[in-house]
Amino acid sequence: MHDIVLASGNLGKIKEIQALLTDYLLVPQSVFNVAEVEETGSTFVENAILKARNAALHCNLPAIADDSGLVVDALNGAPGVISARYAGIGSSDQQNLEKLLQELAGVPEQQRSARFICVMVFMKHADDPFPVIAQGVWEGRILDHASGTNGFGYDPVFWVPEQNCTSAELSAAAKNSLSHRGQALRLLTALIKSGAS
Repeated sequence: MHDIVLASGNLGKIKEIQALLTDYLLVPQSVFNVAEVEETGSTFVENAILKARNAALHCNLPAIADDSGLVVDALNGAPGVISARYAGIGSSDQQNLEKLLQELAGVPEQQRSARFICVMVFMKHADDPFPVIAQGVWEGRILDHASGTNGFGYDPVFWVPEQNCTSAELSAAAKNSLSHRGQALRLLTALIKSGAS
């Protein structure tokens, strides 16, 4: 296996994935000046495939893409596939987090269940008819305030009951061992190595 292009420009995401995928050299698509594809899918799977296909096509390399987001039960699954732009196109992590807390204002603690979902896709080339797809789910709940400075996105408000802290209070290693992205990536790499691709 040679280099694999990662269909992302998110530095936090690249760092997390490279830490888990040590057998390969991950090259962000930005190195090839690839523009991020518009996420027009209505599901995490559709968006991940769109991103992987776009990166493979423009870089002429195998590609890995993920689509992930936060699903909150009290909000009927929102923010879901628009987690990264929940407060609008170009919104910052802080703006998205503030909108989430506003939407959940007054919702009691026991009704704030949520989960991070990650779908990862590996495509050998842009026309790969059988992409390898893996999914990870990380259960938790949403606090009414931010706590912790590690991670990114919604990590400061995502309470991890079994660790008695937020995702943003976990070390990078602990987060990778538990997170939706860690789960999906471990499954994806196992599938790639087993020849399922």
